Amino acid sequence: MESEGTSVLLDHIHQPEDLKRLTVEQLEQVAAETRHFLVEKLSVTGGHLAPNLGVVELTIAMHYLFDSPKDKFIFDVGHQSYVHKILTGRQDKFDTLRKYKGLCGFVKRSESEHDVWEAGHSSTSLSAAMGMAVARDLKGEKNRIIAMIGDGALTGGMALEALNHIGHEKRKLMVILNDNEMSIAPNVGALSHYLARIRSDRHYVKAKEEFEHLIKKIPAIGGTLAKTAERVKDSFKYLVVPGVWFEELGLTYLGPVDGHNLPLLLETMKQADKVNGPVLVHVITTKGKGYSPAEADSHKWHGTSPYKIESGQVLKTVGPPMYTEVFGSTLIELAKQDERIVAITPAMPGGSGLLGFAKEFPGRMFDVGIAEQHAATFSAGLAEEGLKPVFAVYSTFLQRAYDQVVHDICRANLNVVFAIDRAGFVGPDGETHQGVYDIAYLRSIPNMVLMMPKDENELRHMMKTAFEYNEGPIAYRYPRESGLGVPMDETLHPISIGTWEVLRPGSDAAILAVGPMIPLALEAAEAMSKEGVQVRVINARFIKPMDEAMLLQLAKEDIPILTLEEGAELGGFGSGVLEHYSQHNVYGLRIKIIGVPDYFVEHGSVKEQRKEVGFTAERLVSELQALVPRRRQRA
Repeated sequence: MESEGTSVLLDHIHQPEDLKRLTVEQLEQVAAETRHFLVEKLSVTGGHLAPNLGVVELTIAMHYLFDSPKDKFIFDVGHQSYVHKILTGRQDKFDTLRKYKGLCGFVKRSESEHDVWEAGHSSTSLSAAMGMAVARDLKGEKNRIIAMIGDGALTGGMALEALNHIGHEKRKLMVILNDNEMSIAPNVGALSHYLARIRSDRHYVKAKEEFEHLIKKIPAIGGTLAKTAERVKDSFKYLVVPGVWFEELGLTYLGPVDGHNLPLLLETMKQADKVNGPVLVHVITTKGKGYSPAEADSHKWHGTSPYKIESGQVLKTVGPPMYTEVFGSTLIELAKQDERIVAITPAMPGGSGLLGFAKEFPGRMFDVGIAEQHAATFSAGLAEEGLKPVFAVYSTFLQRAYDQVVHDICRANLNVVFAIDRAGFVGPDGETHQGVYDIAYLRSIPNMVLMMPKDENELRHMMKTAFEYNEGPIAYRYPRESGLGVPMDETLHPISIGTWEVLRPGSDAAILAVGPMIPLALEAAEAMSKEGVQVRVINARFIKPMDEAMLLQLAKEDIPILTLEEGAELGGFGSGVLEHYSQHNVYGLRIKIIGVPDYFVEHGSVKEQRKEVGFTAERLVSELQALVPRRRQRA
């Protein structure tokens, strides 16, 4: 860590007002202390280190110049809001960051009045800012609206739609573009700073408007001179101003400025505040600034587990591979056998386990940026031309492409393969990232096949199944956790579509369990056996289509049924079981549905989240005892 030492000033910053009493030199010391604080605390809790190290000065400048919460600070995604939390009274809670009932890793309105916009998904800040600016104006208020958005988030179509609207409406609003991918260009310096200052000065703007008005009044040649002057002005602007694209959209562009130079940053933001309309401040920052390992590999340190500060060694538990790793290695194996296979990801090649695939098949790997809608329809186009596209996406991010899945893929019955990662609870990332809704939102779409494996070996066979399936869209979902450590088959084979398997025999009750819920079902069945109740445990690996023959056999045997899924209870797998029996006019069965209840489950460990919603053996035993008739409960 480059900046060590005790927090002499930071310990006395409890609210943004405390910053305003400091000199600029003292602010720079606060920045150094903040970096040390972040590196130290996140080494224990884990979290988004590199993004927050990159916005230290930027966040300090915002709170120094403006008046949160009256002025609205909107952080895109929110994973870069740790500094904001530190400066707004939550410094003493950082030991609980991303822990159960502790400090959230994203902006959280219930935590602080300074948190005005919650987001765990990208590219929403500008639309929210525009809404707040219009509301402010309609209410006759005078507060500032300031949105911070990263260059990556700006690739999202929603952000571009918002920019178009912002430029059209001309409301007073500040957009801070946090650019941490490009180096500082040569035009960062005196000329750029001078241009920024004169172009934002209200006297300059007024004089320019009066000049243009006067020149147009000159008889005969006024119009021509005005057009010529406009062309000269535009030519000069294109030559020396890098933000012409933003200006064409209707925003005043200032920058780029060094996001780690506090005096320059403060001066530029003061000038931006003078603009009576939408203004974009282009700030160049370095992800991981101040911590060498994070600066050297900002991708790895974007979000990290606990680590050793001195060496930067990430602390990982030894055990079976993650499902994501199994997916990535198996995809390479299959792609070697079938050159039609291509992979698509919306800006998550590492998180989705595709870095190895990209290295092995660079021409068959497509990272389309934060653009899930485009990724889905792009996959449809690939499938239309006979390729085998694999759309690797987190469950929570697939939500953003729902219309494209319905309209462009399923309606056309195109053979797109969905690899749905982070299906189920996701732990510390919490409610904005929980992958518990995809079963409910996918199973209602015609032509969709949806499956989930009981272990990592079955995932491999499901991947083989998906590539041999040619009748339409097909998806396999898998959790954010390590596999069970089962032996891995060398030879892969397809699984018959819509078939389940019995993992444990029993005639007194049946548990239909999906994916990671199967070990829990087996544990509960074992406990019930000690009470003389034999529970059949079924691996309901196909969520759609279901195993109709097995369902009808259960009805014929009149066996009480408990369905168990780590997905939304409303509209999920259990609902599908009820719908099946309704469609087949089967009545009178004893059925209990257990899934994720109808509220947003917050951050914590996956174990804690499962316990909160009742995914415990004790709860299952209690439900089974109530479900099984007395005559079947033998001593």
